[in-house]
Amino acid sequence: MKLIHTLLQPLANLACIVSLSAILALGVHAQDNEKALDLDALLKQLEEGNFSQTQQNQVRENEFAAKRADQDRILRETLAKRDALLDESEKLETNFEENEFKLGDLNGALDTRLGSLKELFGVLQQVAGDTKNKFANSIISAQIPGRDNFLDQMAQSMGSSSKLASIDEIERVWFEIQREMTQAGKVTKFNTVVIEANGDKVNKEVTRVGPFALIADGKYLEFDNNTSTVAELIRQPAGRFLSTVSAVEASSGDLVRFGLDPTGGSILGLLVQAPSIKERVEQGGLVGYIILIVGAIALLLCFERLISLTIVRTKVNKQLKSTTFTDNNPLGRVMQVRDKYPHADVESLELHLTEAILGEVPRLGRFLTIIKIISVVAPLMGLLGTVTGMIVTFQAITLFGTGDPKLMAGGISTALVTTVLGLVVAIPTTLFYAMLNTRSKNIVYILQEQASGVIAQRAEQVSARASTTSRKLA
Repeated sequence: MKLIHTLLQPLANLACIVSLSAILALGVHAQDNEKALDLDALLKQLEEGNFSQTQQNQVRENEFAAKRADQDRILRETLAKRDALLDESEKLETNFEENEFKLGDLNGALDTRLGSLKELFGVLQQVAGDTKNKFANSIISAQIPGRDNFLDQMAQSMGSSSKLASIDEIERVWFEIQREMTQAGKVTKFNTVVIEANGDKVNKEVTRVGPFALIADGKYLEFDNNTSTVAELIRQPAGRFLSTVSAVEASSGDLVRFGLDPTGGSILGLLVQAPSIKERVEQGGLVGYIILIVGAIALLLCFERLISLTIVRTKVNKQLKSTTFTDNNPLGRVMQVRDKYPHADVESLELHLTEAILGEVPRLGRFLTIIKIISVVAPLMGLLGTVTGMIVTFQAITLFGTGDPKLMAGGISTALVTTVLGLVVAIPTTLFYAMLNTRSKNIVYILQEQASGVIAQRAEQVSARASTTSRKLA
């Protein structure tokens, strides 16, 4: 049927072309009768084309008939090969099932023969994995690298297959654990490449203090187990810890004090992240700097007053023991008023002494008012910083939410640091003010006491003269 359809298809196309040509010829004939002779030529061309198409189709049929035998042969060979592969597949499936039964019987026999050894190898695999993780995080690996590779391979091979560890492998696990324990109790020195804080790589002699710390050139080092590199800590701990590092490096086996981290670097990492005093002050912002400036002014005034009042009190005590009055101290200047007005009556002398004492009070109490004001204003400024920091915190919460606490840390730090600075300035300033005010008043009390004594002495003299005069008159 396909062959007939193939043969009839050109004829149908030819009929369509003839019909279309006839229609076009008739249309043209209606316009010009002189072109009618062309239809004969067109018909002749169509007959020649039909003959050519028939010859081509005949050639194709002959080629198809010639190749049909080859196609039949290929089909028979393919079917035979398929049947052979199906037979082989059935044999392989049967063999696979038989092997599965055999493998199950062998595994059962293996489990039976292993007995408690199976549990032993399971524990060995677990110990190898745990030891590998411990070695990866141990600073001893900086001196003895590559210890965890063997344990990693052993744990993976025992976990992914039924392979059992050999005696040599078991002994090596024991050896590595024993070596870790032995090295943990030693303070040793070795050479390795150290990445300095500026990024340079330098071969240095490094001192390892057990499994706790690595030090070199008076600084603490850290071991990165991911890259197996040793690097200086960008920020070193406080000076008292660094002094112990120098003591260990300079020691020749003697017992020295040393600051070590029993957690293997966790506490040291947190310690170096703690901000310094300078960084704490910077967290206070502008308000914090103002508080410190005011506090420094108050401290200078307090020291000035402390020194001045101490000197004045020393001179006053010395004047109390002397009968010669000098003008280098308040008491001497007050006592000179008595000699200045030797014939004044009691009331006049009292007024003059009071005037002299009042003249000394401002000198003794100089700057004390400023110190008192600073002691009151400092905590208020700290409160101002607290409010400012909380405003910044709430603005961060409004913009970014409460998902990330670090975004709020800046405002909270400002609030707390300014409060602390305000109290740090206010507390000692208040204590200094109380002490200095007491010293100033004590000196004023001495002046008033001595002035009262002078007035009493003058009153006695006046009374004695009056009594003598009365006796003479009598």
